[in-house]
Order: sequence, then C-alpha cells, then structure tokens
Amino acid sequence: MLGKQEEFIRRLKGTLGEQAVRLSEPMREHTTFRIGGPADYFLSPDSEEGILEAVRLCREAQVPLLVIGNGSNLLVGDGGFRGAVLQIYKNYAGIRWEEDAEGGCAAVQAGALLGAVAREAAARGLAGLEFAAGIPGSIGGAAAMNAGAYGGEMKDVLVSVRVLDGQGRVTELTASELDMGYRSSRIQREGLTVLEARIRLARGDRQEIARRMRELAEARGSKQPLEYPSAGSTFKRPEGYFAGKLIMDAGLRGYRVGDAMVSEKHCGFVVNCGEATAAQVMGVVGHVQEEVYRKFGVRLEMEVKQVGQF
Repeated sequence: MLGKQEEFIRRLKGTLGEQAVRLSEPMREHTTFRIGGPADYFLSPDSEEGILEAVRLCREAQVPLLVIGNGSNLLVGDGGFRGAVLQIYKNYAGIRWEEDAEGGCAAVQAGALLGAVAREAAARGLAGLEFAAGIPGSIGGAAAMNAGAYGGEMKDVLVSVRVLDGQGRVTELTASELDMGYRSSRIQREGLTVLEARIRLARGDRQEIARRMRELAEARGSKQPLEYPSAGSTFKRPEGYFAGKLIMDAGLRGYRVGDAMVSEKHCGFVVNCGEATAAQVMGVVGHVQEEVYRKFGVRLEMEVKQVGQF
C-alpha cells in the first residue's frame, strides 16, 4: 500500500503528466534573483484544468501551496519551500486578440510575460502598454501587484481578471472590483490566483509606439542594474521619498554582505553579484533599513516577497 506522499505524487503525475511534476526542485532555477533552496514539489501544468486539479490535489492532501509566475519580485529562503510550488508561466501563456477600429482587447493567460504582450501589442499598432515593455513579470503577477513604471500602471489597461480562490472557485472580477493601488490589489490581499487577464488598448501609430518603447528600454538600461540578477526594486517607495535616494544618501551604495550588494547603479536594488544566498540578501536589507531609519527616520518596507524557510 502506498504511503500518503507516494499517493500524492502518483496522483499529481497522473493528472499533470510526468514532465510537469518535479521533486526537490532548486528554486534558484525559477527566480530572477537566482536564489532559493529546493521546493518539495514543483508543478508546471499547461492548461487551466491542470491548474485547477493541482490546486485541488494540494488542498485535499493539505500540502502548502505557493503560486508563482516567472519568479520576479520573489526571494525564496535558502531552506527552500516545504510544500508545492505551482508555476504558471511559459506552459500557460496564450494570447487571444480581438481588434476594432478604435483599438483592441486581449485575453491573456496568466503565464504570459508582460513584456511579450507589450511587444505583440506594439506590432499590432495598439498603444497603452509601452510602460510594461521592460517589466520582467508575468501578466498574472502584474495584475496582482498593479505593476507599473514611467507613469503607467496595469489598472490603466485592465478590464477584468478570471481568478481562482482558496476554495477552488473560479470567478471573474472587473477592474473596478480589484481596488488597485500602489503595488497592491484585492488579488494580492485575498490570495487569489489569476488565471487570465483581459486588457483594452487604444489604436496608435506603430512607429511612435516603437519609439516610446525603445526610449523606455534605454532609460531602464542606463538606470537599472540589469547586468545582475535581482528581484527588481527591493523596497516600496515611502510616501514623500524615493527609496534609492535615501539609501544612497545614507552612504550605502555598494554595501555588501557576501555576494548580495546594494547596486552601485541604482541603490533601490539589491543584486546578486555571484552566488548570493537569501540570508545574505536579508543581511543587506536589514542593515539598509536600520541605517535609513537611524539617519532619516523613514522605515523602508520590502517590495520583494519573501517565501520559504530562511
């Protein structure tokens, strides 16, 4: 007779397929920070049915579940994740376009990269996603945290989302029901999983859209430490301040613990200079928070999500 763990693995593989279930999978292979210990189970279904079944099986087996996209904005502890990581990414990244004279709508599966959607929109002469061209996250994560840059945010283009709640129910929520704010939304607060996002874009000039996207790409390249693995901006923007300037003014540019370092190009980023560990990252983060508070009385809050065992 199979034990509970063996039966759980058997049911996962029977539902999702052998290739979609990995055991003791290093999370450093699945985060943009390139940091993180092993997940007990790593699941990568290629359909909505597979996602729903994976969630159901984990719930029935009482296995903790973490849903991720491409692993941006995420720091996984060196001890890994005790439970199942469900990745909604390249296996679930389709886009369906509907266009008219004024613009177009796209129904985007949650695993599609935001930058890829922006580039496809540009090729169709659809404007509104130029700000997103260099954002590394998936559309699901972008909707959940209301991702934005250079004056644009997801709430500007989002029409609705199809989400999965903790009880396994699928519902559709309009953008007005999501209470989207700075790097936050109802999706994030209630622990909902985005399955699909619907966006609306306006008709525009292809050359002008392409020019704006190149301009923003150049700005990112000149200001952000894209040459190193990171999880994006490490800290939220404190009201009335810029986190990067506070850190720079505190004399912490280049501050380092092991291979984790405050970027010398943009102090708002903690980067992985080689083989950084999560403990080293948190060592940098803790020192930065202490020094900024000591010198300026401002408490910096992490924007990067921490999961797993530290």
